[in-house]
Amino acid sequence: MPEHDSNCTTKKIQVGGQAVLEGVMMRSKRFWAIAVRRPDQTISTKIFKEISLMSKKKVLGFFFIRGIVALGENLALGFKALSLSVSEATGDEVKFSNRQMAISVVIALLFTVGIFFVLPTLIGRSFSNFFKSSVVYNLLEGLVRIVFFLVYIAIVSLLKDIKRLFQYHGAEHKTIAAYEHGVELENLNPETIRKYSRLHLRCGTSFLLIVMVVSILIFALLGKPPIIWRIASRIVLIPVIAGISYELIRLAGKFSRFKIINIIFYPGLLLQRITTREPDDSQIEVAVSSFKEVLTAEQNEPSDDKIIIRQDNVSVNA
Repeated sequence: MPEHDSNCTTKKIQVGGQAVLEGVMMRSKRFWAIAVRRPDQTISTKIFKEISLMSKKKVLGFFFIRGIVALGENLALGFKALSLSVSEATGDEVKFSNRQMAISVVIALLFTVGIFFVLPTLIGRSFSNFFKSSVVYNLLEGLVRIVFFLVYIAIVSLLKDIKRLFQYHGAEHKTIAAYEHGVELENLNPETIRKYSRLHLRCGTSFLLIVMVVSILIFALLGKPPIIWRIASRIVLIPVIAGISYELIRLAGKFSRFKIINIIFYPGLLLQRITTREPDDSQIEVAVSSFKEVLTAEQNEPSDDKIIIRQDNVSVNA
């Protein structure tokens, strides 16, 4: 999930997050933390100091480029957090080498590109000759791509483990929403957080849907080149589409107070009704534990790069 901007008058630290196995990962500009519910019902919390490349290299933080960099960093961090959550949630030591992590990211990218970009293009070839207008053809190909995406989301949402993951996703959103609406750090608890929405304009689900829509507009400008060049263009332009989509979702977060923005991005919120579920109190406690670690680290500004590990015994209220 992309980092969040606050619309409150008080300056807020930008925090984003991601649901993992029986837990939540939260991330600020300089730190990321992961909290996981262990088999004995305690919460294991780990925090790392990790500064984004955009902060280290000014050019990588420029408009459009930052979206491509953020996507790469989020993918790498997401896999790292997921591997940590597996170890904590199962009680078994699971370690992945950098090589294994890299292979996992590459496989995930190949799957995503193949299913959501290449396959719809191959299917589109079957009806390409029926439409003289390249705009109409690219629109139909884009609709096939969106249908694939929606069907995929609908299918995985039926899995039991994914349903729990979506509950933690909801806990992550609610915790961030409470903070953005002015709830003080010391008051973040299930009782105060429960009333906030589990839907957020800047969710990763919304980002993926924006990618699908932007791809339609970009590909419509390319006409109907031979199939090989058509497939190549879909792959080569993915970073461009990601960069544009990132800027759009940042814009949505910045101007979310305007009704027109909420209307335009409403389909993304609607899709989040599937990818987020109402969490129970124990899941909210996990999200709060991760969130507090990140904010505390930002406020205390530790000078070293060492990992800080703490395990909390937290009662289950649900």
